[in-house]
Amino acid sequence: MIQILAGTSNKHKVEEFKSAISHLLPDLQILMTSDFPSFPDVEENGTSFEENASIKAKHASAYADMPAFADDSGLEVMALNGEPGIYSARYAGEKATDAEKMAKVLAGLEGKSDRRARFVCVIALAAGGEITQLFRGEVHGVIAHEPRGDHGFGYDPIFIPDGYDKTFGELGAEIKEKISHRAVALEKMTQFLQKELENMEGFELQ
Repeated sequence: MIQILAGTSNKHKVEEFKSAISHLLPDLQILMTSDFPSFPDVEENGTSFEENASIKAKHASAYADMPAFADDSGLEVMALNGEPGIYSARYAGEKATDAEKMAKVLAGLEGKSDRRARFVCVIALAAGGEITQLFRGEVHGVIAHEPRGDHGFGYDPIFIPDGYDKTFGELGAEIKEKISHRAVALEKMTQFLQKELENMEGFELQ
């Protein structure tokens, strides 16, 4: 069994990671930071998705002494000058609920006709505490006028991807896992791992 650490304690994200990767790399076991009881927090002080993903991946790989990957993702709304962007998780405050974050986005769009937006995900892959590769995924769409659907998390209930008339909150996991920003980035990483796995320092068959 090959092990890799996902540099997050977010169970929603880890489930997406496992679902997206398992069909191509069934022998890859994904651990999460909560599997390490004393795993220390790291400050995400980068100015881009790439920088923040890299900070988390290097930190996880160095601490656990094993290959690791981490993502940084968020929603960019064109009429809000790209906000909430890298601050998506804390856009309405550190302890804000998903409903409060969505409400702030919708309030900012009141009176605006341009509702274009995109979800962005960057995954950084690290081994030996150093970045090996970056993978970027995007999905474009528009912001709905109100939250719709109970699936997903974060801003999913207000984001309608191009080519659909339903939000991610309505479409459900089966479709989201095929077209989402995270799915695109994960597909790129999985293909890379398939080609490079045996040659990457730090990966060992148990």
